[in-house]
Amino acid sequence: MRFENTDALFLLIACGLLFVLYWWGIKRKKRDIARFGELDLTLKNRAGVSFGRQLGKGSMVTFAAILITLATARFQCGTHLEAVKTEGVDIMIAVDVSSSMLAEDLKPNRLSRAVQEVRGLIDSLRGDRIGLVAFAGDAFVQCPLTVDYSAASLFLTAFNTGLIAQQGTAIGEAIRVATKAFDPEDDKHKALILLTDGEDHDTDPLGAAKEAAEQGITIYPIGIGSVQGEPIPVYGANGERVGFVKDDDGKVVMSRLGETTLREIVRITDGKYYRATPGGFELEQILADIRGMDKKELGGQLVTQYADRYQWPLMLGLLLLLIEFIIPERPGGLWYRIVGRRKERNPEEITNGPKVEHVES
Repeated sequence: MRFENTDALFLLIACGLLFVLYWWGIKRKKRDIARFGELDLTLKNRAGVSFGRQLGKGSMVTFAAILITLATARFQCGTHLEAVKTEGVDIMIAVDVSSSMLAEDLKPNRLSRAVQEVRGLIDSLRGDRIGLVAFAGDAFVQCPLTVDYSAASLFLTAFNTGLIAQQGTAIGEAIRVATKAFDPEDDKHKALILLTDGEDHDTDPLGAAKEAAEQGITIYPIGIGSVQGEPIPVYGANGERVGFVKDDDGKVVMSRLGETTLREIVRITDGKYYRATPGGFELEQILADIRGMDKKELGGQLVTQYADRYQWPLMLGLLLLLIEFIIPERPGGLWYRIVGRRKERNPEEITNGPKVEHVES
């Protein structure tokens, strides 16, 4: 037994308040009647008043409201297995974890911003497979292609500048590692999102992009950082900043966003280049492009489906409301409610009985 819309269960508080309102109203009526004399004696003289019935009717309305609330919350009971086929695109995301990603031209820093964007992308996926690649001076698959988004998010928490000891920006190696992670027999339905701040020539990123394009991979690079540059902070053992990275001459190194290579990669793989923004709007545009790609069947899986049973409490609640409407508050009032006002008798007949005419013979 479960409820699909658990937020609706908060309405049960209103149901409790409804019963309290009925109870308070009856108590107030009793107090008002008691002003005219002793309550029990006054009630005997007012045979048309039944507080028991009023409380019973209020209880029925309250219980009906509870049942309707359970129906609104989508009461479900019983399960069955159902085969569900999913369609989507294979998406690999390569994230630069080099020390230059600690620069703070994007708050709180480039790497944290990149991780936030990837997490937002994972939350927006529906049916696509996703994988993660971490790279700096080297690259490796952190998470293989999967539809388990919670597992991918868990792997993402491990992304930091200490994940790879070899420093640098091996964009070419990251593309090659991501290319190998795709299904080689599939020549489409594949996208690579590359988040980095650097321009790399040592690992031949353009050659790697050509290899990816031959396998039908579309690459979407996202430039993290600013072209003006930002110093790279250095942190001590206690996590406090102790200075900035300096070159051999003692000058502070400015880490600048290198876009030339990234734009060339886009040209080769027919993708699109975006520069990271504080709002992360570039991810929405990339997702729109990916959703427009041809999708493939990613297999089926057995999913537990819960059977809706909200009709039961709904029908019972409506039935209680109907019964409450029929039951009168006053004894003998049922015929009055169904047929109409009863014919009032002449007060003289009530006192002396019906008038009988005597006819002389």
